[in-house]
Parts: sequence; structure tokens; C-alpha cells
Amino acid sequence: MLTEVVTSGKEPWWWSGQFASSARGARHARRHAVRCMEEWGFPAESDASCAVALVVAELAANAVRHARVPGHTFGLRIVRDMAAGLVRVEVADAAAARRPPAAVPRAFPDGESGRGLLLVDALALRWGWMPRRPVGKTVWAEVVVGSP
Repeated sequence: MLTEVVTSGKEPWWWSGQFASSARGARHARRHAVRCMEEWGFPAESDASCAVALVVAELAANAVRHARVPGHTFGLRIVRDMAAGLVRVEVADAAAARRPPAAVPRAFPDGESGRGLLLVDALALRWGWMPRRPVGKTVWAEVVVGSP
């Protein structure tokens, strides 16, 4: 896994890393997001950290389950916007053809899956996706976290 932290003065304002396109990689991405939130002053048990961790978990799981390309990793980037009180989560994968739905899909009450984007939609101020060059896409979500 490759990671990079960029700092502004003493405070990191964004973090990025590459993870194996596997369930283990998705777990590591979530753990790194929680650590990053702790470094920014949001304890692991705080609502803000839990919301960001859940959004990262769902987007990473979707990247692994629906957009895995053999031999490619997925990327996670977390950006803190202190002025807006937001954390932007970006998960990038190499599967350009596998795009998220334009609207949140309806979940079936008895289904074992299909609720991930419903959770992201409930926790995020807004979310969407954009093409990634040279290949793939980035799915993003902005979570209101306030100040630590």
C-alpha cells in the first residue's frame, strides 16, 4: 500500500493511499480513514469519524465488488475542508465501464446487499462520480463533520 500525507503548516489537510482490490484492502482503507480523522481531532467513536468510516467502507466495498480490474488497486483520498466543515471521500478504481447508478437504487427489504449507496446518500451532504484519466472513475461523497 502506498500512502501520502500532505500538510499545511502542522495540520494534514488531505491523505491518499492505494489499496489491494480485495476485502482486506477495503478494511485497511476504512482503518486508515479512522486514523486520519483522529489526526484531525475527531476521535474514532465520534459521529464524524463513524460517518466518514462508513462512507469509506461502502465506497471501497463497491470498488472491490463491482469495479475490480485484475492487477489494479483502488485509491482512497480524504480531503478536509475546514472552512466548510466537510470531509470529501474519493474512491478511484480502474473500471470506467462500471458506473454507479444515477440515482440511489431501491433496496429490497429481504436482500442481502444493495444498501451501500443508500447509506452513503443518508450520511453524505452530496455524492457522485467523475471519469478518471487515463482510465477508470472516482466515486466521491462529502460528509459534514463540523469542527473537532
